[in-house]
Amino acid sequence: MPIHVKEPGLLTTVQDAGRFGYAHLGISPSGAADGVALRVANRLVGNSENVAALEITLLGPTLEFDEAAVMALAGGECEVKLGSDAVPMWEALAVPKGSVLKCAGMKRGARAYLALQGGFDVRPILGSASTNLRGHFGGLDGRQLKKGDVLHVRKQDAKRSISKLKPGTKERLYERSALRVTRGVQQDWFGANELKKLFLSPYRVSEESNRSGLRLTGEPLEARDGSHLITEGVALGAVQVPPDGQPIILFVDQQTTGGYPKIANVIAADMHRVGQLRPRDEVRFSEVTVLEAIRLLGEREELLRESFVAGV
Repeated sequence: MPIHVKEPGLLTTVQDAGRFGYAHLGISPSGAADGVALRVANRLVGNSENVAALEITLLGPTLEFDEAAVMALAGGECEVKLGSDAVPMWEALAVPKGSVLKCAGMKRGARAYLALQGGFDVRPILGSASTNLRGHFGGLDGRQLKKGDVLHVRKQDAKRSISKLKPGTKERLYERSALRVTRGVQQDWFGANELKKLFLSPYRVSEESNRSGLRLTGEPLEARDGSHLITEGVALGAVQVPPDGQPIILFVDQQTTGGYPKIANVIAADMHRVGQLRPRDEVRFSEVTVLEAIRLLGEREELLRESFVAGV
């Protein structure tokens, strides 16, 4: 089923859960910046959670459907119109043949995910359909969408059934609170005052942020001894501190090695919230233990397991 890109939006790419296991080759995971919204959108239309969808950033695309489809949008809040009619997010919708879908700018959050029943038909590379923008591979020719592109959707399975999200689930998944972190591998390079700054001071997301990392501005952090770190592997969500003292949260298109000390690491249960941060948003951090981080991830996954009911 062809879908024509009339307008591409600011930064629209094909993403799934990402490609893992290749960091030793210098290949970042890529994948959805907000993996939870991707999973929810897919579940709503009856797909498995890892099916390729469109990641829409800040300003969405305009798409024309040659055939009827079933869609769902989840993630950041944006105005969505199907023809002249406004349509809701966070639920499955029928798209009539010949319809034009337009996604306007985000009112809240940074990214939304458009899932279609069957999923977008792109060739997997290293086990993933995700677009790696830095490496120019995956997705649609390794790049963001452009005007005139034609997307294809895999054949729909008539047995697939849509789902509905239980009330209150979205609010619980995206509650507004501090990002929870564990201490980083070089936390001992920073004195007590620097750790206090990290956990008590507000930071702002810089305009220079992208899918590789969220650059923050605020109280500068200073390594205690000024030592230089030999380049080593880095983890998704690591909070690096470069020489200017302004922290960087490493994100889905991150480099796989780095030479800046890591004061903290955002826990897995909160990484989807990082994907919804936009320039000038305020960020605060709170500390949890590794055991708490494991428990919180389990709670989030349990919430996702219990939050869907059969659609009508």
